[in-house]
Amino acid sequence: MLESTTPKMLHWSLIVSALGVCVAVLGGYCGWSLFPNMVHKKVEQSVILADGSEQYKRFVNLPQPLNFKVYIFNVTNPDMIQHGAIPIVEEIGPYVYKQYRHKKVKHFSRDGSKITYVQNVHFDFDADASAPYTQDDRIVALNMHMNAFLQVFEREITDIFQGFANRLNSRLNRTPGVRILKRLMERIRGKPPFSWVHGILISIIEDVKSVLQISENDPGLALLLVHLNANLKAVFNDPRSMFVHTSVREYLFDGVRFCINPQGIAKAICNQIKESGSKTIREQSDGSLAFSFFGHKNGSGHDVYEVHTGKGDPMKVLEIQKLDDSHNLQVWLNASTEGETSVCNQINGTDASSYPPFRQRGDSMYIFSADICRSVQLFYQADIQYEGIPGYRYSIGENFINDIGPEHDNECFCVDKLANVIKRKNGCLYAGALDLTTCLDAPVILTLPHMLGASNEYRKMIRGLNPDAKKHQTFVDVQSLTGTPLRGGKRVQFNMFLKSINRIGITENLTTVLMPAIWVEEGIQLNGEMVAFFKKKLINTLKALNIVHWAALCGGAGVALISLLYYLYQKGRGEEAPLK
Repeated sequence: MLESTTPKMLHWSLIVSALGVCVAVLGGYCGWSLFPNMVHKKVEQSVILADGSEQYKRFVNLPQPLNFKVYIFNVTNPDMIQHGAIPIVEEIGPYVYKQYRHKKVKHFSRDGSKITYVQNVHFDFDADASAPYTQDDRIVALNMHMNAFLQVFEREITDIFQGFANRLNSRLNRTPGVRILKRLMERIRGKPPFSWVHGILISIIEDVKSVLQISENDPGLALLLVHLNANLKAVFNDPRSMFVHTSVREYLFDGVRFCINPQGIAKAICNQIKESGSKTIREQSDGSLAFSFFGHKNGSGHDVYEVHTGKGDPMKVLEIQKLDDSHNLQVWLNASTEGETSVCNQINGTDASSYPPFRQRGDSMYIFSADICRSVQLFYQADIQYEGIPGYRYSIGENFINDIGPEHDNECFCVDKLANVIKRKNGCLYAGALDLTTCLDAPVILTLPHMLGASNEYRKMIRGLNPDAKKHQTFVDVQSLTGTPLRGGKRVQFNMFLKSINRIGITENLTTVLMPAIWVEEGIQLNGEMVAFFKKKLINTLKALNIVHWAALCGGAGVALISLLYYLYQKGRGEEAPLK
């Protein structure tokens, strides 16, 4: 009976072993081919923006508000600065706001691959997250609107006379007599018999230059500057220094008022400021003006975005295609006189609310920030885990604001709009600073918080800065499969040069410094509700599929191995039996 059973057992052990191999092969196929392809297609379907889809609803209204944190550099020695001392600042904050974003969709393109919208932003002060700080805290901060006005006025006057000089030179160069003189100079230069003639021609040229110098020192210009200096009190509320004593609420959102009941020339100056169209200056109901950093952002948006929906190419989802009906910016210098778009004016990437899916280790991606008028490249840094969700960390590189200039092929960022400031001979600022004058229509300088990584030419002139890469570097953690941001923050600082301006008494003793005003962090950190939602929709499914994959692979392989060992064992016993 036992002898008849053994062949059957050997037969079934081979069958079970073969079945185990099949299950293992099937598990490997599912885990390394079928399941990834299924997940890939499912992710593609889920990230595409289609009218009425879940992704579309999340696109129109972000599921949770962003965290908007503001840190203010309170000035502790304003009176001493007025007499030439180096500024001492103290960081206060964060003042935390919840930033709500709602997109007002205008239309889809005919093929459904583009969507056009205007984004409305609303800020709510988060008292709990800000404690012990409140919006009523009193601060002493850089008088941004007065400093900006004085520097813009100085620049425009310089541009006017430079333009006059250029036009005069151009007209002289087109004059036949002048062209003949230049040719004659070229022929006789260096020839001894004609040295005296060359000297006479040089004196003629010097006389022409003196005409330009007289125009630049025109008494009318001096009178204009004197009148401006005399009316600063009426325009800017009788300032005692280049700093304003105000509240956080006014400085950031409600507005620091000026141009209150101006008369005469002061009224004309206020009208000019009003007509300049600065976004940070708003007219009040009583006719006065008010400056605030973010008041213009709190409410209806104006920029019109066109982004890719991902239809036809999910890797392009949410990438900005146009801003205000243009594929490129017209802010920075262009590459040639023919108007070829420079790298600085290119619009690349998303608005940082989400990213294209299927990220890979070692890759990079772009975000575009309208606040600073430029695209920013982010580079892979490391693998991360956030609340059990795996992802990749990305951060800015040296090409953000450190490596700028002709030696880095991006001199288009060197707009050279600032006179008598700390800058390189070629007009570019030193490392770690970017001139936003053409972006914001104000002489604002961008750095990282606390001037992290900035040249010592700037940092040595300010006391109270404490740069820390962990606190001040821009980063984002992204779920690699879907491109969903898990945690991160865009961190930048806004500064202005503080300097002496000719014939403006309040500035006459100032030491030229790059003066910090505020730094901001605009970030996200998925809350518990969104983490639970994300895990339920994706992570738990991926874990279940992974369990099936390895259970089938290991279980099948294990059964096959055990059955094969059993077969070999029984077969060996059968061969040994006759020897007994």
